[in-house]
Amino acid sequence: MNKIVKNTLILTAITVVAGLLLGVVYGVTKDPIAKAQEEAKQEAFRSVLSDAETFESDTEFDADAASALLKENGYTSDDISEVAEGKDASGETVGYVVNVTSHEGYGGDIDISVGIREDGTVTGIEMLSISETAGLGMKAKEADFKDQFKDKNVEKFTYTKTGESGDDMIDAISGATITTNAVTNAVDSALVYFQNELGGGSNE
Repeated sequence: MNKIVKNTLILTAITVVAGLLLGVVYGVTKDPIAKAQEEAKQEAFRSVLSDAETFESDTEFDADAASALLKENGYTSDDISEVAEGKDASGETVGYVVNVTSHEGYGGDIDISVGIREDGTVTGIEMLSISETAGLGMKAKEADFKDQFKDKNVEKFTYTKTGESGDDMIDAISGATITTNAVTNAVDSALVYFQNELGGGSNE
């Protein structure tokens, strides 16, 4: 009996100490991890909206309202998770970064940052998170695909498998139509939000 009590006390002590150590480790690493995540996000913001010097999160952004807006426009598989306002060195707004999560990816959700200038021009896209098939859908991370959206001022994009030309046409990734569709719809979702909530720009 005494042996059982002794072993129980020992296990309890080990558990308590382990818990305390985990708490200490979490406390030590929490801030650096958060800082690294924020820096990665800021780097993505700068890559898609290079005209901006700083980025401020839109405190009035309403995810539920954004979701309803997308659904009204036919984008039922996308969610907008964050909107940031990009400002130049003088503090003037030069555009926005809209973070979109697509639930249409072949390998799971795809998180994308979309940069949009004040006039509605898409300045670039960047994958924040993607887990598509290597050699196929993962080509969405490559410049050859992403740059098709860059510096284009259109109402919406459409992907093509036949090589149709036009600023609004995106060449589909060979063997990865699902990924192409997911990314294209995500960018279009960002444009819908911009056009309805952030000033609209001009497509003339």
